[in-house]
Amino acid sequence: MSAPAALRPYVITRGRARAAYGIALEALLTARQAPRPLHLNPEERTLLDLCARPTALAEAAARLGLPLGLTRVLASDLVVQGLLTVSESVPPEVRLLRDVLAGLRRMT
Repeated sequence: MSAPAALRPYVITRGRARAAYGIALEALLTARQAPRPLHLNPEERTLLDLCARPTALAEAAARLGLPLGLTRVLASDLVVQGLLTVSESVPPEVRLLRDVLAGLRRMT
């Protein structure tokens, strides 16, 4: 890996490896309809564009082609700035899971 490529994630996150706001892999990110500050870097702008519709953090990282940790830091920054919202996933109810399992068993 060349030096510029190795430094790129460090530069994008301004040297930070930890997110200020914890975001689960499956959490849905949604961009707010707020004016965008001029100081956003290209990756933050692209992340906001991707999240025009609810997008999971893991999916956003894959589409950006960036490591998950780096994407989490960027998303966290945007949440703190009020530009992105996070909807944590809610585990399904046990009854729903049992109904699905029963239906699958009937199919076989």
